[in-house]
Amino acid sequence: MNDGDELLRGRVYGHDHDHPNPGPLPHQTYAALVGGPLDGLLLDITGWRPEEIADGVSLTTELGRWPRGRALYDPRPGEPRPPGGPGVVCRFHYSGDTP
Repeated sequence: MNDGDELLRGRVYGHDHDHPNPGPLPHQTYAALVGGPLDGLLLDITGWRPEEIADGVSLTTELGRWPRGRALYDPRPGEPRPPGGPGVVCRFHYSGDTP
């Protein structure tokens, strides 16, 4: 693991590395991002409906194939997901980049 990977691990997407609390909060719900440029980050999905989670996400990043492009992350069909509540409840897997 390089220093960049370590910097991202356990942080919440959208929080800067110097944010006073870049990690998860105990009362929030998260999806873990797996693979790709945002591997190791957590995405706050508090309040998302099941169909929104099933749709996956397109997240802006400077770390992908295109500057200011988007990294695409989706849940895997059939992957178990505990009922909603605080903590990490699912994983979104990297599926590609888009400009």
